[in-house]
Amino acid sequence: MKAVRFYAPGEIRLEEVEIPQIAPDEILVKVKTALTCGTDVKMYKRGHPKVKPPITLGHEFAGTVAEVGETAADRFKVGDRVAVANSAPCNNCVFCKMGKQNLCDRLLETLIGFSVDGAFAEYIRVPARIVQQNTYKMPENVPFEEAALLEPLACAINGNDAANIKLGDFVVIIGSGPIGLTHLQLAKLKGASKVIVTDLKPERLRIARSLGADVVVDASKEDQVSRVKELTGGLGADVVIEAVGLPQTWELAFKLTRKAGTVLFFGGCPSGSRVTFDTERIHYEDLTLKGIFHHTPLTVLKAFKLISSGRFRGRPLITETMQLSNVEAALQKMGKGESLKIAIKP
Repeated sequence: MKAVRFYAPGEIRLEEVEIPQIAPDEILVKVKTALTCGTDVKMYKRGHPKVKPPITLGHEFAGTVAEVGETAADRFKVGDRVAVANSAPCNNCVFCKMGKQNLCDRLLETLIGFSVDGAFAEYIRVPARIVQQNTYKMPENVPFEEAALLEPLACAINGNDAANIKLGDFVVIIGSGPIGLTHLQLAKLKGASKVIVTDLKPERLRIARSLGADVVVDASKEDQVSRVKELTGGLGADVVIEAVGLPQTWELAFKLTRKAGTVLFFGGCPSGSRVTFDTERIHYEDLTLKGIFHHTPLTVLKAFKLISSGRFRGRPLITETMQLSNVEAALQKMGKGESLKIAIKP
């Protein structure tokens, strides 16, 4: 089979490799769609300290079951249409037992695209823990492209739940890339009365508007702090979600929040980044600052329900389709901000 293998920063190759062999408690999936992700771009550009090349990239995917291990046959059969998250917790470590399965100490054992060969390939082996906890049969009416959004949607739901958006809240989302557009939809589903989306790219803001943003702010033309204060009667937002991952936008999110407000730092900054916050505001204005990472089986289940019910609109997040042989071009295009998600077809 063909697979895109990562060897070093800036070096990936389309190669012919063996179809994976599965264990009795695993399944083999024929990939129908794999999506590009900002994490794939980061890996391609600068590698990852916990990844030992060579490894097949890609971790957002959906397909059909091609082979079922003996002990997995009670849940899946050949031909099932499935969406698969990229990891699953051990449920035994200290973090799992305290309800933080997203921080599982053994997460890397099953992390597709990092320690387990990923989905930029014709076939992928799904580890047992993921088969047991984070693999779902998708209805026939759900396109593979939308089913492949299971993992990023589950991560966004984990963050959205942490932000504790309430009915009637004013929410600001910084960044209208795929994750920002996902948070936009989730905030509206939670009952936010007004969702303000900011970005530098007019085309992305147009998509945000089509997905329900009440106000869009072109950060290349308007001062975001002044505009948000104007829209909120001088108070600032109840909840601000940072979905870019830069130190300056982390600091901006802090400035956009009202007293007793919440800032969710969803976008991951480059390793070693530092930010500065006014401690007086944190203390005397009773602010809540939250970091968030990854997903849990519960948020994967919630993502499955949203996708399969049609309540989440995934198609606008996918701006084009490319072949497996063009993965490098796709990642370069993503890195330049020229596309949202790109659907890769083996």
